[in-house]
Amino acid sequence: MTRAVFSTGPIGGNKPVAHINMSTNLGPLEMPSPMLTASGCAAAGRELDGFFDITQIGAVVTKSVMMQARSGRATPRMAETPSGMLNSIGLQGPGIDSFIEHDLAWLNERGARTIVSIAGGSVDEFGKLASKLRMTPGIDAIEVNISCPNVQNRNQVFACDPNLAANVIQAVRRNTDPRMPIMAKLSPDVTDIVEIADAVVRAGATGVSVINTLLGMVINTDTMRPHLAGVTGGLSGPAIRPVAVRCVWQIRQAFPDLPILGMGGVRTGRDALEFILAGANAVSVGTVVFHDPSSPIRIHNELEQELIARGFSSLSDAISYAHRGPDPVEEPEVGEDDLITE
Repeated sequence: MTRAVFSTGPIGGNKPVAHINMSTNLGPLEMPSPMLTASGCAAAGRELDGFFDITQIGAVVTKSVMMQARSGRATPRMAETPSGMLNSIGLQGPGIDSFIEHDLAWLNERGARTIVSIAGGSVDEFGKLASKLRMTPGIDAIEVNISCPNVQNRNQVFACDPNLAANVIQAVRRNTDPRMPIMAKLSPDVTDIVEIADAVVRAGATGVSVINTLLGMVINTDTMRPHLAGVTGGLSGPAIRPVAVRCVWQIRQAFPDLPILGMGGVRTGRDALEFILAGANAVSVGTVVFHDPSSPIRIHNELEQELIARGFSSLSDAISYAHRGPDPVEEPEVGEDDLITE
């Protein structure tokens, strides 16, 4: 590793600071920053753009969109938990046609790199969504949210079954440009996440996004009933970060060259560094934006300083660094006084 150079300042700032190359890529998608938004926490980025320039981060990952507009689940559908939160929003959204006309058009006009997250209740719906996006300009990648309920199979999750997961990715791949990067978003609620990753890669995924929320539940001790109207919800926030880092680590061990977008409880640059060292090529931030809307920029700058403090000259040098073998132990020189004679 070489010494860091000095530049004009961090993204969003103007004070002289140490600066290194923070660019990265997810397959063919090249980005100047490893920080992305997480699907579901920033809609299409319009609100966050009032707090920082969204063109300066790696990409905006949109809220998952379905074929038809959805109002989502009944309230209450959010609950705070120790070191996290539960949500049971239910994939509320405008539907694909309105999304293309309004949200995607705005992102294109704004000049942001855009990863469109899609969700479907069936394999066929995923294929139709991909077909809708095929001829639509301004899309840099597609994130396939296979962690949503599968209404054709007793509300199971596509990502919990390798065959179902593969079927969805195959449908998306058949119906989109072969050059389009496809990221499969995986669920941690499985016995072997590497098995699921292997299935989606074989089916045509460019890479994986890990992880989605964990299934959780809160009981209201006053009513003595489930707090959420939908009973269960997705747990996000710092509580899930160790699980997310473990999943990134396991997938990277199995697939040394697979593009990985890591996420789950990232609040600081040091949190993001964990994911990078474990093998993530880039990191999405989600829950933290609810109380710190400018966090993607802040975390980018903090991550850069964390890397510099450890002697890295670029972000790419740090990716998967924790997988390296143990540093060689230098044997002490033996002097005459150390020799033992009888």
